Amino acid sequence: MHPYLSQFITVAAVHLVAVASPGPDFAVVVRQSITHGRNTALWTSLGIGSGILIHVSYSLLGLGLLISRSLVVFSVMKMLCALYLIYLGISAVRTRPMQKSDIPVVDKPVIRPGAWQAFRTGFFTNGLNPKATLFFLSLFTVIIDPATPLGIQAGYGLYMALATALWFSGLSFFFGHHAVRRLFYRIGHWFDRLTGVVLIGLGLQFAFSRHS
Repeated sequence: MHPYLSQFITVAAVHLVAVASPGPDFAVVVRQSITHGRNTALWTSLGIGSGILIHVSYSLLGLGLLISRSLVVFSVMKMLCALYLIYLGISAVRTRPMQKSDIPVVDKPVIRPGAWQAFRTGFFTNGLNPKATLFFLSLFTVIIDPATPLGIQAGYGLYMALATALWFSGLSFFFGHHAVRRLFYRIGHWFDRLTGVVLIGLGLQFAFSRHS
């Protein structure tokens, strides 16, 4: 087997485990699907996939090592992520129960964010995630051989961005399905509040976690 193919299989397997693990990206996509519908969640998924490119870019430039070793830089990034997650969480916790008159007849929300706003939400949720920083740092320094040509390493990064977008797009289709959304219209405010608590908890965890 070609060494780069073997390396790619390892990268793909590790990335699959990481992207499938519940976290801020998962919580945001599910909430967007339930609250605003499939299209909004799809744009959010594309934003999350694009956010991967931030981590790939600085990893290729060697900035990931600098971020991990600089307490100040890492702490600033960590606090930005924490504040953003807490902001999203508070917005979700404040969700009010829907009235019967508010439930749309068709699978279309009454008010939903624009495509750019949804994309931006996903982009910043992933791009400001310090755990993603550490994941890509370890990936590009431990699993991927530093001697691997930059073109191939960039190819790994593009694959992970695309795979991430496809994974969350699949979640968007499931949770954005009409029957699933109709169910959540009745109990969705509780789901939103629970999601909000999770996001706030993640934000606080990031804020108070120690740099290692």
